Amino acid sequence: MKSLYHRIAALLVLSIVSVVGLATFVASRVLEPPDAHDILAPVVSQMRLTLALVETDPAKAATAGARLDNRLPDGQPHARLSEALVEMLAADDIHLPSEVIKTSETPPMMAAVRTPDGAWAVFRIPHRAPPSDWLYILGGWMLLIVLGSLAISFFIASKITRPLELLEGAAESIGKDGLLPPIPEKGSREVRATARALNRLSSRLRSALESRMRLVAAAGHDLRTPMTRMRLRAEFISGDDERAKWLSDLEELDSIADSAIGLVREETSDSGPELIRLDIMVRLITEELAKLGFAIELSSAADATVPAQPMALKRALRNLVINAATHGGGGRWRLETTAKDAVLTIEDGGPGIPEDLLGQVFEPFFRVDPARRKTAPGAGLGLAIAKEIVNRFGGDIDIANRPAGGLVQTVRLPLSA
Repeated sequence: MKSLYHRIAALLVLSIVSVVGLATFVASRVLEPPDAHDILAPVVSQMRLTLALVETDPAKAATAGARLDNRLPDGQPHARLSEALVEMLAADDIHLPSEVIKTSETPPMMAAVRTPDGAWAVFRIPHRAPPSDWLYILGGWMLLIVLGSLAISFFIASKITRPLELLEGAAESIGKDGLLPPIPEKGSREVRATARALNRLSSRLRSALESRMRLVAAAGHDLRTPMTRMRLRAEFISGDDERAKWLSDLEELDSIADSAIGLVREETSDSGPELIRLDIMVRLITEELAKLGFAIELSSAADATVPAQPMALKRALRNLVINAATHGGGGRWRLETTAKDAVLTIEDGGPGIPEDLLGQVFEPFFRVDPARRKTAPGAGLGLAIAKEIVNRFGGDIDIANRPAGGLVQTVRLPLSA
């Protein structure tokens, strides 16, 4: 976004400076030069006085500063000013030869009128040349234009990119639940319209998510009644093998229903996080699962306190370690800490997962058929729920194959400040 902001500002600066420069160039070419009568008016007055002194007392004329030469100054005649000079002198009833000469001296133009005795009275025409420090003045003028252009351009660029910045900020503020927080509807009309549209989008997403959760919860809950009836009927099946198959399938359906309801419960929970001693929780889970017959071993547990919801985090860790014990032939885990995170590593000795299927392990109902090394229909949402819980508390889960065989599950949770 900053790059777009700077590009817009640079484009505006270039446009303003180009327009001002072009306008200045055109004005310098279009504007007419100063009027000849305005230029020569003071010179004609001086000529009248000098001619009067020359006729009455030539010595006083020389003393007054009149320059009398026997010839015209060296240079080229200036046609326009010469014509104007003759016209202005004729208006004063002075009909003497006169000329305006462009010279190489300073000032660059001289006006001359021939006196009755044949000499030329020469006068300097005032020349308004640029000041000697004109380069500094021009530089200051251009700097003023550029600075003004920068101020205006950055202000306009900020107004143009404000809705885009709002979109960027909204995208970055999306929570773990995929929803946008409410955005204040204030500022310019465009900003208010953008904030209003984002708030409507967030409201619709929230409604859709809640509707999906209600549907999943209702489906999981409604499954319980027919499954109970089926379980009662299965008890009356005469064959032990057939009855065992029915009961196994019912247990799988029950697991799916529990997982669906659990997913809804975890995603709709509003309870805030608490400070939890993760090392104590890990030890309690190990003892609890060992009593239930799971092959779980805790090698080490460093002291670690993390912000989380106790029941949700315990459920997630139980799911992960039970997977290692059930599908990996026994699990071993350890708890370590870094400067910022608590790192829980769970290893097993199972067959592992094909590398091309590792990206699917957190999908609902994912399971790998160990015999065929490919995906097979699974039951439950254990890993999906576990990842959702850990992500909600600012952590992450990574699963990879061990070089020696089996899987390693790595859980990272931020330590409390």
